[in-house]
Amino acid sequence: MTETILALLIFLFPLAYSPGPGNMLFAANGALFGFRATLPASIGYHLATWIVTLGLGFGLLGVFETWPMLFPVLKTAGAAYVLWLALKLWRARTSTSEQTPRPASFTDGVMLLLLNPKAYVIIALMFSQFLSPAEPHVLTAVLLITTVFTLNNLVAFSTWTLIGDCLARVFREDHSAVWLNRSFAAILVGVATWMLVA
Repeated sequence: MTETILALLIFLFPLAYSPGPGNMLFAANGALFGFRATLPASIGYHLATWIVTLGLGFGLLGVFETWPMLFPVLKTAGAAYVLWLALKLWRARTSTSEQTPRPASFTDGVMLLLLNPKAYVIIALMFSQFLSPAEPHVLTAVLLITTVFTLNNLVAFSTWTLIGDCLARVFREDHSAVWLNRSFAAILVGVATWMLVA
């Protein structure tokens, strides 16, 4: 079991820590609002991750096989949602302005996971590699894989959030904060484009 967990973590490392919609959103929120303010969105995202991963582990992936048109719909909706978040970040004022934006909410975290088709692909790939059809304790194996996957993502997202928070401490002045917000917004636009074309 320990070997399986280690192999799973090695498999997930580049997927979890590379720049993606979740990591960039949390880095941007960490930069704009600080680590603590991102906790509701993080709870939403990772609770949704655990539930969706558990469901896919128990065979809900068949829904996509039955209705293949759901995947491109999710892909487009997910990219649109990330673009909307990028627009909010681009328009974000500095902390000294009258109209200070709100950090991402619990619902934003849930929606980011639900509308990210890449997450479904990664989860399906993960189960195809680490869950054997002949597994005698399927329930235990699915729970273990789901929990390791979710906790690994939580550590990755928390790392990116702290990076964003640290960057904001370096760029304290208003003009620097605006530059930082717009840089993260541009990265999110790139991520949304990648979601559409990949």
